[in-house]
Amino acid sequence: MLRAMDAAEFTCLTLTPMRPQLRVAVVTETYPPEVNGVAMTLARLVDGLQVRNHQVQLIRPRHLCESPQQAASAQSDSLQRGIIPPPHEEQKAGLPAKDALTRLWTRQRPDVVQIATEGPLGWSALAAANKLRLPIASDFHTNFHSYSSHSGFGLLRRAIVAYLRKFHNKAAVTLVPTDGIRRELIASGYENIEIIGRGVDTKLFHPGRRDPVLRARWGANENDTVVLYVGRLTAEKNLALLFRTFDAMREAHPAARLVLVGDGPERAIWQARRPDAIFCGTQVGETLAGHYASGDVFLFPSLTETWGNVTIEAMASGLAVVAYDCAAAEEVIRHAENGLKAPPEDEAAFIAQAVSLAFDAAERRRLGAAAAARAAQLSWDAIIDRFEHVLLRLALPQSASADPTQDDLSAARAG
Repeated sequence: MLRAMDAAEFTCLTLTPMRPQLRVAVVTETYPPEVNGVAMTLARLVDGLQVRNHQVQLIRPRHLCESPQQAASAQSDSLQRGIIPPPHEEQKAGLPAKDALTRLWTRQRPDVVQIATEGPLGWSALAAANKLRLPIASDFHTNFHSYSSHSGFGLLRRAIVAYLRKFHNKAAVTLVPTDGIRRELIASGYENIEIIGRGVDTKLFHPGRRDPVLRARWGANENDTVVLYVGRLTAEKNLALLFRTFDAMREAHPAARLVLVGDGPERAIWQARRPDAIFCGTQVGETLAGHYASGDVFLFPSLTETWGNVTIEAMASGLAVVAYDCAAAEEVIRHAENGLKAPPEDEAAFIAQAVSLAFDAAERRRLGAAAAARAAQLSWDAIIDRFEHVLLRLALPQSASADPTQDDLSAARAG
């Protein structure tokens, strides 16, 4: 059940009195403590809105690790039960809740609804918000239509594409992380697409966190090449290519080590097949940052990303990145200047780029230093400002002012 919220739950820091104070309902089926790119990005955006004096009502499923007592004490969340869908057994999708959301938003009407995920809870929010004539922004975070071919649902791909298009076209705007995704969606019949990029926390991820003790634990000295992968261990991440690429690198440099950080349904399979690889499981915070910075080459063979936070986290950590020319790599990597890229689906080129770095420590250091410098330019503040601007525009569509005030917002609520 969705619980009612009192006025105290719609509060946040007051920093800038002149800034309009939006009431934003954020609906998502994933959020920390879950560990994935969507959850972490959304948490950063929510925190940014709160720092900017906006009131955020977060609506999400109760996480598996939360007790009823923890859920009852949540001050900014409306928690509901969820289901656990395959293949991501540790993540939940919200159950339908249109009637509950309609009642909640009738009592506490938000200025704008931000829907971050397209599952049952997201669809319920879409229906409830449209019924109440609330402006809606949706996020396109995950290529579910691409994932379907890796998850045993390839025959449903066309239906999934149609579902997602119908979902997002019911929103006033759909936010995407890159121009490449924008072009792809427009070609598929999506409307009102806008780009909101992604940032990286360079105070957390930086080359100074390199740890010789951790490298020694991996069996690598300073002259060895540590090849790193960070991400979920699932079929859609193209892990078979990761291992083939590492094998080719090891032929050039037999002392190379492969380290995988993350978890997922394919971890046990690959651990059994590849006892030579080091599986570190899920890492977070400073420990994760230390794992990044202690690598040398970052391999990211996925072709299903809309962004890929790990790419810019690896760059910020000073690693030489090898990735396909799509998603984050397309946006922030200049080939041979601050990383290496291969044309999408060209596996031979991907492997060749990685092999070129296997024994070339000087080139790895050059690319890694340039990558860290580029990542330093990816400020979350600028991205959150853009996100805020989109929400203000939806909440105040009739405002003639480029810099609306609280009076404009009060008038819009009254009208």
